[in-house]
Amino acid sequence: MPLSSTEPVGGASSWGNQTPEGNDSDAGSRLVIAVEWLPSSETRALFIIRCVIPSLYLLIMAVGLLGNVTLLKIFVGQSAVRSVPNLFISSLAAGDLLLLLTCVPVDASRFFLEDWLFGEVGCKLIPTIQLTSVGVSVFTLTALSADRYKAIVNPMDIQASSAVMWTCIKAIAIWIISILLAVPEAVFSEVAHINDADNVSFTECIRYPLKDDLHPKIHSVMIFLVYLLIPLTIISIYYYHIARTLIKSAHNLPGENSVQSKRQMETRKRLAKIVLVFVGLFAICWLPTHVLYLYRSFNYNKIDPSLGHMIITLVARVLSFCNSCVNPFALYFLSKSFRRHFNSQLCCRTMPRQQRSTSYLHSSSAIRMTSVESNARNTVSLVQMCHEKGLYFYSAV
Repeated sequence: MPLSSTEPVGGASSWGNQTPEGNDSDAGSRLVIAVEWLPSSETRALFIIRCVIPSLYLLIMAVGLLGNVTLLKIFVGQSAVRSVPNLFISSLAAGDLLLLLTCVPVDASRFFLEDWLFGEVGCKLIPTIQLTSVGVSVFTLTALSADRYKAIVNPMDIQASSAVMWTCIKAIAIWIISILLAVPEAVFSEVAHINDADNVSFTECIRYPLKDDLHPKIHSVMIFLVYLLIPLTIISIYYYHIARTLIKSAHNLPGENSVQSKRQMETRKRLAKIVLVFVGLFAICWLPTHVLYLYRSFNYNKIDPSLGHMIITLVARVLSFCNSCVNPFALYFLSKSFRRHFNSQLCCRTMPRQQRSTSYLHSSSAIRMTSVESNARNTVSLVQMCHEKGLYFYSAV
C-alpha cells in the first residue's frame, strides 16, 4: 500500500522507496522522466503500466467500497448480528475504508503527476492515515485471534452481558493506539526538492532526512517488528493452542450427551477459520512490501533502477492495497449467514421500490393466511381430541 521516496540527492535513479506508511514518489512521478531514456520496449511497458495500474486502483476502490460498506451496514445496522467477532470485523472494515477513500486515490494520482501537489499538510496527513490503517488491521486481527483463543481453549468462561460494550472499548483503544504510533510519520514527513542523477529537479514527500542512512534502517526494522513480525508471532501462538484444543476435543467429546457441545464447537471452529483466513491474507498482501522496504533501507545508496525492480514494487503495492478489499469477500465465501445478509442487501438495492412493496404485501398476506390456517387446524385438532375423551365445550365468538 504505502510507498515513499527517499532517494539520496544525486544518487541513482530508482522506482520508489516503498514503506508500509508512505506513498511511492518515483513509480509514478519519475515515470515520464524514465521514459525518455529507456529502450522502446521498456517505454511501451511503462506506458502500459501507467494506464493499467491506475485502472487497477480504481477497480480495487470500487470492489473495496462495495464490500466494506455492505459489511458495515450489515454488522452495525442489525442488532441481531452484533457479536464480539463481528464488532472487531466491523472495525477492520472501517480501517480499510479509511485507506481506500484517502490513500488509494493519492497513490493512483502519482502516475500522472511529476511533483507532489498535496502540500505540506497532505505530506504529513497521508502517511499518518496509511500507517493508522495498517495498525488497525494487524492489531484487530490480533484481538480477534485472542477472542477465538478464549472461546475455544476456555469455553467454560461465561461471556458477560457487557461483552459487546467491552469489545467496543477495545476497538476504540486499538484505533487510539494505531493513531499514536503513526504520529511520528506526521512529525518527520516533509516536502523536499530533490535533484536526481540526471539533474532533473522535482518535489516529493519524504519520510525522513535524505542524507541520514541510519534513520531508514531503524524505521524499517521497527515497522517490520511492530506491524508484522510481533503480531503474527502472537497470532501463531494463539492458533497453536487453538489447534491443540480442537484436536483433543475431537477425541474427548462423548457421543450421546454432547450434541449441543459439538454444535457450539463447530461454530467456534468456523469463526476461528475465518479469522485465520483474514490473518493469512494480511500476511500474504503485506509481506512483499515489508521485505522490499527492509532491502531498500539497508541498501540505501544502491537502489536498482531497472524495469523489473519497478514491476516488483508495483506488484507489492497493489497487493497491499488489495488487502483492504478482500476481507468482506473472504467472509462471503466462508460464512453462510453473512452471505445471506450480503445477498439480501444487494437484492434490496437492485429491486425497485414498488416491487419491494408488492413483495412485502404478498409476504405479509401469506404470513396472515398461514396463521389463519394454522389456527383452524389447531381448533379442529382440539375439538377432535375433546370428543375422543368425551369432553364438550362451548366456544365464544
